[in-house]
Amino acid sequence: MDPIIPKPTMTGTSITHLLYLHGFRSSPQSHKARQMAAYMAQHHPAVHWWCPQLPPSPREAMTLLLDGISAWPRDRMAVVGSSLGGFYATHIAEATGCLAMLINPAVDPARDLGRYIGENHQWHAPAERFFFLPHYVQELRDLQAGVLREPARYRTLIAKGDEVLDWREMHARYAHTSVTVTEGGDHAFTGFEAFLPDFAAFMGLPAAA
Repeated sequence: MDPIIPKPTMTGTSITHLLYLHGFRSSPQSHKARQMAAYMAQHHPAVHWWCPQLPPSPREAMTLLLDGISAWPRDRMAVVGSSLGGFYATHIAEATGCLAMLINPAVDPARDLGRYIGENHQWHAPAERFFFLPHYVQELRDLQAGVLREPARYRTLIAKGDEVLDWREMHARYAHTSVTVTEGGDHAFTGFEAFLPDFAAFMGLPAAA
């Protein structure tokens, strides 16, 4: 599918606060997180950037996030999420009305992550172990958002070659958002850096010099 050029923020103003959410078994050291952090630091240093390490418990992760953004201006904040982070970002966007940018977002992690119950390791720090407990599956169900209230507040990137998630399911969930479906690709969305100016434009930020 051809890319859809994103519209600027619905408020007509630039965002001042940006939250980035990594995926399952990932961290703030993920390639996409570091790429976006570097881009924002170079081109939009005035924007407050927060990319926390998320705990394994979905309930604890959401408590951490909602507490952390409690004082952020809802009409000047945005959230970016990859994979499970995209699922979390959707919950936050529906709860706050903020802008959301999703990269290969998980649609039903309660179904998909059941096979990871037990001990796991971090992708970027294999020596670091954590446990995904059985009751975390219900915590994911509790965070499932319904029909998107304002699809225009979402920008979605989907790779047909995602080896982890079904691109058709992702597209069905986010079909009414500003969505780009790329041929091939992978779950990590290799080449994400090409979309950084696109994301900045969606947030109402000026083009990089």
